Amino acid sequence: MTPNGRMSLPIGIRKRLGLEAGGAVLVEETADGVVLRTVGQAVAKAQAIAKRYAQQPDASVDAFLAARREDSGE
Repeated sequence: MTPNGRMSLPIGIRKRLGLEAGGAVLVEETADGVVLRTVGQAVAKAQAIAKRYAQQPDASVDAFLAARREDSGE
């Protein structure tokens, strides 16, 4: 990590993830550390969460948000 907070990912990881110079990644802080996700991975995760909650008997927006807050520990 550089003094200004920039990090470099090894070329092998960048190639496997399809990241190019200046590519966007999302950073998620967890209890176990930090998770980096590509935008595509983050979208897929959000879609999976939405699909899981859409199958619930009470699939209202308010119920979704309340369950999501509970899942994230907020």
